Amino acid sequence: MEHLYKLLQEAYCLTELDCGEYSRQKLNGMTFHIKAFRAQGLGHISLMQASGLLGLMSMDTLIVNPAGLDMPLLSYDRVIAMRKDTLIYELYDTLLGPADLSALRNVQTRYEKLPAHDLGEHWYDPIKLPESLSKKGNKKQHAAFDTCAREYLAAYLTAAKSAPACDPAAKQKKSAVYVEGLLSHGGPSTDVFLKALGREKTGELFRTFLFGTEI
Repeated sequence: MEHLYKLLQEAYCLTELDCGEYSRQKLNGMTFHIKAFRAQGLGHISLMQASGLLGLMSMDTLIVNPAGLDMPLLSYDRVIAMRKDTLIYELYDTLLGPADLSALRNVQTRYEKLPAHDLGEHWYDPIKLPESLSKKGNKKQHAAFDTCAREYLAAYLTAAKSAPACDPAAKQKKSAVYVEGLLSHGGPSTDVFLKALGREKTGELFRTFLFGTEI
């Protein structure tokens, strides 16, 4: 996560937001640390790091909601548990027009030999873009997963440099379709928050801090 955060810092001016009570949460034996930022010229960024289960599990999450640029919403998850390493980059179609995502497809191609991870079927699959990436391996692939994670985000930021500016209000409506869908239909990590925090607090956490669709 430190390397990914550095890439973001180098690309955009970040202003940290006060997450208040949500900055630290304990859920299901895991401790979550959450930070949110406004990225000038890009949109909203959040970082979430979790650890627990006596050190047997750790999870990093990065979300980029590019309200100011016509780029897809990006969600990154990295989970290390029981000697397994899982790397997931998901891109969601919040676009108002066409986008050049060839740099991301190039990263997919470079790392196509890393073991793929089947995420199963979910309600949001129709808006998940084919440039998404999902891998699962063991400690032997850890270094390659690290490099892949950095290169994928770097490719996203490269694509963002040439992406057109857009109407933030119109863009946020597209992003809100995904976020409100998570709150209504759930998801692998969303369900954990809904069960522990309830619908109202989870809604505030997601809309205000994790995705920034309602600030």
